[in-house]
Order: sequence, then C-alpha cells, then structure tokens
Amino acid sequence: MLLDIVVCDVYSGYMAPEYAIDGQYSVKSDVFSFGILMLEIVSGKKNSGVYHLNHDNLHLIGEAWKFWKEGRPLELTDEFLHSDSFTESEVLRCIHVGLLCVQQLPQERPNMSSVLLMLGDESALPQPKEPSFFLEKRTLDGNTSSSTNDFTISLLQPR
Repeated sequence: MLLDIVVCDVYSGYMAPEYAIDGQYSVKSDVFSFGILMLEIVSGKKNSGVYHLNHDNLHLIGEAWKFWKEGRPLELTDEFLHSDSFTESEVLRCIHVGLLCVQQLPQERPNMSSVLLMLGDESALPQPKEPSFFLEKRTLDGNTSSSTNDFTISLLQPR
C-alpha cells in the first residue's frame, strides 16, 4: 500500500505526541513543549498546520530537522534577525537543544534540568535523533498505510 505520511494537527501546538495520541503524560511531555517553544523563538514561526511531508512546506519541527540534516540549521532563524543581533553559536545551541527536546521517543529527550545545563554551558551535545513530527499507521504485517476512511459498521443484535 502507498506510504502516506501525514502530519497530525492534534499536536501542532505544544502537546507532546505521546500525550495527544495515547494520553500518556510525563515530565518529558513538558520537555517536548519547551523544545517547540525554543524553535518558535529562534524561527519566529508558529508550529502549526497540517502538511504532507512530500511537499516543500514542512511545519516548524520538520523544517528545523530538514535544515539540521542538511547542515544549514541557521536558515531556520527568523528572517528579521540580523547576524549582528545574535551570537551564532548561541542560536545553533538553541536549535540543537530544541531538536533534542522534540525527539520521537520520550525516553530519548533530556529532562528539564539537563536542558538548562545544556543551554548554560558549552560542552558537547549528543546528536538529535529524528523528531516527532509525523505520524504513520503501521499494520500488523509491518507495512505502513494511510488511515483515511478505514471504518467498519457493526449492527447490534439483541439476544
């Protein structure tokens, strides 16, 4: 079946995907929200909207990840910022930490005390893994599929 990866607008704001999808909330859900906020501040953009990943107009997390993977993370910065108004290394660090905060799996995200330490010093940071910016439905056989219009009708019969 055709792979159809679609961004879900349920967590287009600050809600962690594991909470939006499964109702599982933890301290790592707050870390996700903080990461979104950091990326919004650096980029001057909101993390909202529903987009298809095959198009060029990715939402904020997807755009940040794309620039990071392509080795040009500073292209995420707000176009109204001038290079003389910020320290490049600090902005790069904010993007890096922001991406660490929005990683796919909650256990891979740092806790908030680690985030504060990361922002406050200049030690080496771990490389971020793919962020949680898309959802896909996996079937029992491991294939991915779209979930549009998949429903059944059940008729209730009294005994």
